[in-house]
This record gives sequence, C-alpha cells and structure tokens, in this order.
Amino acid sequence: MAPRESSHVQKGQAMSKPPVGSKSNPSQFDVLGKLADDEPYFIIRAHDPLSSALVELHAYIGAGQSGAAHNKLAEIMAMTAATPPRPASSPKYRETFAISLAMEQWRDSHKD
Repeated sequence: MAPRESSHVQKGQAMSKPPVGSKSNPSQFDVLGKLADDEPYFIIRAHDPLSSALVELHAYIGAGQSGAAHNKLAEIMAMTAATPPRPASSPKYRETFAISLAMEQWRDSHKD
C-alpha cells in the first residue's frame, strides 16, 4: 500500500496556510466552481469520521490499486462495525441514495 502524504499539525499549533482542499485553499482539482447548475454533487466533510478513509479508498480505486483499496475498505468496515447503522428509514440515508441515483441519471443524460 502506498503511503499517504500528510502534514500533521498538533492540536493548538497554528497552521501557516489553510489545508489543501479547504474552502480557503481549494485543491487544484476542485470542481465546485465547475459544476453545471443541474449537476448533482455530494460533499464529504473532514468532520465525518470516515471522510479521510473514504477519500483514500476513492484514490486507490482511481489509481487501480485494488489491493490497497481492498485493505482500506476492510478498515472502513472495521471502523463502522462498532457503530450502530443508521436506520433505513433515516431521511439522510434515503437522500444519500437519491443523490447517487441522480448522479447516475445525470451522467447518462450528459454523455459526450
């Protein structure tokens, strides 16, 4: 598994520059400003305890690193095993799937 690049800042230390991918220091690949008005999107915030692992999983899959992706998915599943799942009737749960479906439909209708 390839090591992640990170810069650790201890609690209480001031950061000289906002972290990359933040609102005040967007990634060079940031797409929020490029979204079409009707294009669905989903944001994962750092506040979400799974956020870094999910983003890392996405990167491994995109890089074709199936072994690392498998390991990261196993790590995510272990992280969530101790937490009771959100009920299927949860509005947030249902909306997440609605966004996923909207993304798929949007892609299908905007093929080049």
